[in-house]
Amino acid sequence: MEHAYRLGIDAGGTFTDFVVANRATGEVKLFKALSTPSDPTRAIENGLRLIADDLGVSPSDVVSDCDLCVNGTTVGLNALITHRGGKTGLICTAGHEDSIEIRNGHKEDGYRYDPEYPAATMLVPRYLRKGVRERVISDGSIRMPMNEDDVREACRLFLKEGIETVAISFVWSVLNAKHERRAAEIVREMMPDAILTVGSDLYPQVREYTRTSTAVTNAYLAPVMRRYVTAVDSYFRALGARQPVRYFQSNGGLAIGQAMTDRSVYAINSGPASAPQAGLFAGAPFGKDNVITVDMGGTSFDITLTRNGQTNLNKNIDFLRYRIGVPMIQVETLGAGGGSIGWIDSLGLLQVGPQSAGSEPGPACYGRGGTEPTTSDANLVLGYLNPDGLLGGKLPLDLEKARRAVATIADPLNISIEQAAYGMFTIVNNNMVNGIRRVSVERGYDPRDFVLVGAGGATAAHITALAREMGIDTIILPKLASGLCAFGQIISDVKYNYMATAPLRLDNAAACDRIEQLFEEIEAQGIAHLKADGFPGTLIEVQRSLEMRYVGQVHECTVDIPNFKINEQSIDQVKNAFHARHEELYTYAERHSMVEVVNIESTIYGRIEKPKAPKLHDTGGLQEALKGHRNAVFDASGTPKPTPVYNGAALGVGVAVAGPAIIEEVTTTIVIEPGWAATLHESGSYLLVRQD
Repeated sequence: MEHAYRLGIDAGGTFTDFVVANRATGEVKLFKALSTPSDPTRAIENGLRLIADDLGVSPSDVVSDCDLCVNGTTVGLNALITHRGGKTGLICTAGHEDSIEIRNGHKEDGYRYDPEYPAATMLVPRYLRKGVRERVISDGSIRMPMNEDDVREACRLFLKEGIETVAISFVWSVLNAKHERRAAEIVREMMPDAILTVGSDLYPQVREYTRTSTAVTNAYLAPVMRRYVTAVDSYFRALGARQPVRYFQSNGGLAIGQAMTDRSVYAINSGPASAPQAGLFAGAPFGKDNVITVDMGGTSFDITLTRNGQTNLNKNIDFLRYRIGVPMIQVETLGAGGGSIGWIDSLGLLQVGPQSAGSEPGPACYGRGGTEPTTSDANLVLGYLNPDGLLGGKLPLDLEKARRAVATIADPLNISIEQAAYGMFTIVNNNMVNGIRRVSVERGYDPRDFVLVGAGGATAAHITALAREMGIDTIILPKLASGLCAFGQIISDVKYNYMATAPLRLDNAAACDRIEQLFEEIEAQGIAHLKADGFPGTLIEVQRSLEMRYVGQVHECTVDIPNFKINEQSIDQVKNAFHARHEELYTYAERHSMVEVVNIESTIYGRIEKPKAPKLHDTGGLQEALKGHRNAVFDASGTPKPTPVYNGAALGVGVAVAGPAIIEEVTTTIVIEPGWAATLHESGSYLLVRQD
């Protein structure tokens, strides 16, 4: 049966976005419902009701007529932020119970020499970290057999303490996993209801601390993700879903629910990880593949950078103070959103964020009990937002309440309400610009070589100001900007990462054979997984990479290679790829030095048919789209100026709108500063170009 629709759901801190694509026509519709953090499935239910009402069918008809339902969720991230994961126990090599607390002796950058900086909260308290007498050494041989009584003693304690999830991580288990596997058998025997994470299965890479921390984080999130996935899967099955729900992973691909439960650590950055894919899609009609995608929602501001069509992946990083080894799309996240709260610090200086009003109670202008001044209140005071309300009037705004909230900033500073609002606008922009610099300038990229793609409902009010500060002269702003991450989900593929450790010097044929053997083993696992999921071999694609270094170096770099057989004839290609990558990263290469491999990784894709690209045929001119004029502020003087306001739905393809101007779409408002002009393209995106 041919399905009519594809559904993407992106649960944010304030709104949950829903994108429905008509697979035949390419028409895409966007819907929003307030997020319900206490019960995320309630927001999904509310959103599906909106979709059903618009299409004139039942929620069951919508779901049953989808070839794919994709869910991006902040459940895992929120659990880590609020420390509300499962009660976790750790079984590790005796003497290594404190490795997650010692943390390689590392303090986060910026706090390395600060003796008063507090220690990270441990996800497993000390008394629930149980050491087991065993020892595998660095050549993979067993120095000391595992003491099974130690494992059983740990299980008895865990049962007594009500542990619901267990992580196992032994030293050098990546070279010989026999002890970890036997320990896992004992845990399953004694604790059949516990969720189990085995370090050498989840993250089979050299670096014991990273592996243990990743396993602990995964175990900690697993109960939360299991409950969420179970609830969502059950809800969609009850509505008649004919395909399993897919969940978006922080590696930039889709996975089935079972995979998200087993690999819960991949859910941490689920939502913003789809932004690069959506950014590339938006840039394609303009021939742009150097893209910085920025997403300002109600709570946070997320930034990703894609160069030559490739998005950076992070591995072995500290995320929310926990070391995570598995690949994650490189996302810079700031506490800067529409709900970010303005306040005056002890020095009498105006600050904005990172505190947020969220969706409950929300900004003061929402009229839901919020009284503190937020970015949205400032934007309403500045005239950027329609005082009649957002979402086509479905979300009323109260200008008087916004002014009263901003007055709590203005009065102590002895400035006008408009000046205080513009000050908040400027400060939150500076915070976001600093984040963009971190993903670009501080990593060796010139932001002027990129286009800025706007995502998120609040971004369009700030984006020309951000581009101006960064020296970027081209902006792409899709009509779907406020739901762009949800759209990114429905054009993404299923993706799994498989890893192995291969500490080998590339100086003999045996090393080549061993690396090729490991690649074939892990790729066979991934291919079998996708075939079981219904993917034919023609839709499965494999990409290889190696972590390599010169002998004697402490850190390695990741090198992507074509998918060829590694042997004595092709090994020079691998070495040359490493030299080139090393030179790109560090400006030099030592081609005379011995090269060694540390880890290998295969990324296995299950390619999914993409919905047809939308194409607009709007023909309205400027006068037809003009709604009137509204006073808006564009400088620090706080002086309002009459500014034309256009209805985006009535604006025709190819019509240019010169700033200062405001374009109102149903789910976002585009503020065009003086010196910029916007033109609607047939692909459904506005192209904003600097004129001065």
